[in-house]
Amino acid sequence: MYRYILNRLLLSIPTLIGAAALVFILMRMIPGDICVVRLGGSGGMVSASAVANCHAQLGLDRSLFLQFIDFVVGFARGDFGTSMWSGKPVSQEIASRIAVSLEIAILATLVAVAIAIPLGTISALNQNSWLDHIVRTVAIAGIATPSFWLGIMSILIVLDVSHALFGAPWMPPIDYVSLWDDPLRNLSIVILPAITIGYRYSAVTMRMTRSAMLEVLREDYIRTARAKGLLEHLIVNRHALKNAMLPVVTLIGIEFAFLIGGLVVTEQVFNLNGIGRLFVLAVQNQDYTLTQALVMLTVAIFVVTNLVVDILYAWLDPRIRFG
Repeated sequence: MYRYILNRLLLSIPTLIGAAALVFILMRMIPGDICVVRLGGSGGMVSASAVANCHAQLGLDRSLFLQFIDFVVGFARGDFGTSMWSGKPVSQEIASRIAVSLEIAILATLVAVAIAIPLGTISALNQNSWLDHIVRTVAIAGIATPSFWLGIMSILIVLDVSHALFGAPWMPPIDYVSLWDDPLRNLSIVILPAITIGYRYSAVTMRMTRSAMLEVLREDYIRTARAKGLLEHLIVNRHALKNAMLPVVTLIGIEFAFLIGGLVVTEQVFNLNGIGRLFVLAVQNQDYTLTQALVMLTVAIFVVTNLVVDILYAWLDPRIRFG
């Protein structure tokens, strides 16, 4: 197992380099110039000499090969450079926003797992019953409902309920507070986005759990276990559910990695200053350095998540042996 983990870590290096080269090339293909955007922010004319000085200051006057080498070497050392737009270190820009995105992703994943796996299992065990139809309706509704609409509706519901109970509408605080500084205030900020995202997240996972469970329940070893007189809950928990979890774990891992940087609309609805909004700002301002760092951060999260998912395979299915 340790050799497999080491091999996977070594194989992730070409993946990261390939992703770095791809994002580096694509960012340079975007029309526009960061220096023109910076210097022309006030609406005035920008001279060619001022643009040239800006290029020299940001290192854009160097060859693309040298810029790419500096980018890769800096990423390997943990030095993401300085933001071309704000002038602040990229690591500082990311650190100020990664906490809220990571916390929402973790909470949304916990909500999704708590909803999807039990309901998906119940739906499979009661196939074509009224209970199965209710669970499938809940799952389809979650898949079909836009996340921004669901977020707005959750805010309106909280306003109406708080007004009915306490006589005044309640809204979560706008400014983000760390969980370690004020847990109650922090949860009041992230609980609504986590539930909103977790419900949509659970809808897809619920469908996958149901399909995987139905397939496993038709296997010969399940029929053999029942013929031997094993208790139904032992058959479901020890034999069926663990084997059905393989595709579900894959889906959960992919969705979790996506949530780190893919919550642009949700962050906008709930006024959260997370990685998703930082992505949009970096691309809008043509900040090469910040965009490259954010993409590489997302790629690294996907690589680590896939590694964790593969390790979970071996725990869920003893037949899997990694060389």
